[in-house]
Amino acid sequence: MARFYSNENIAAQLVLELRRLGHDVLTSLDAGNANAAVPDDVVLAFAAGQGRILLSHNRLHFLRLHRTRTADHAGIVLCTFDPDNAGLAARINLAVTNLSEMKNELVRVNRPG
Repeated sequence: MARFYSNENIAAQLVLELRRLGHDVLTSLDAGNANAAVPDDVVLAFAAGQGRILLSHNRLHFLRLHRTRTADHAGIVLCTFDPDNAGLAARINLAVTNLSEMKNELVRVNRPG
């Protein structure tokens, strides 16, 4: 299963659902980085240093960082907000399971229309 680092904008219930599916999720709170106004490039570098896929709702900033990166990362999953945390977790699970390698990949997981 995947190893994630969830940005502080990810709901605790989504983290629980991903863990229920067998994923290893480190939250910004767990890492001591919550409510610290950590810049996005530092968040991505932290996730990469931990070998974790960054999980965030902050799509514009991390898409830009992915496109202009000067260092490798372990992957980025950007998702739209969805109050159906179980459904969102299932879509994230499917997205990362379908890729053999997440290194330097960016995956978008959207709420169904």
